[in-house]
Amino acid sequence: MACEAVQDCAVIGLPHEKWGEQITAVVQLHTGKTVSAHELRTAVKERLGSIKTPKEILLWPDLPRSKIGKVLKTEIRKALLDNG
Repeated sequence: MACEAVQDCAVIGLPHEKWGEQITAVVQLHTGKTVSAHELRTAVKERLGSIKTPKEILLWPDLPRSKIGKVLKTEIRKALLDNG
């Protein structure tokens, strides 16, 4: 969220064979802004360190939200597991 291109994000855990769970971030960018997943990962790693850096960063045009605007992590997790 510290990156000016990021509008919103959600961080979730997904199953992983080796580690049990993998940290995954799903990011929505501000309209007209660009940044790569690699650039975001590098910035997070510098700020938080390797252990807290998501192993995967996905860029989505929109994040699913409730009627009051809350990001629905359960919907994100379901979409990733169904496609994965």
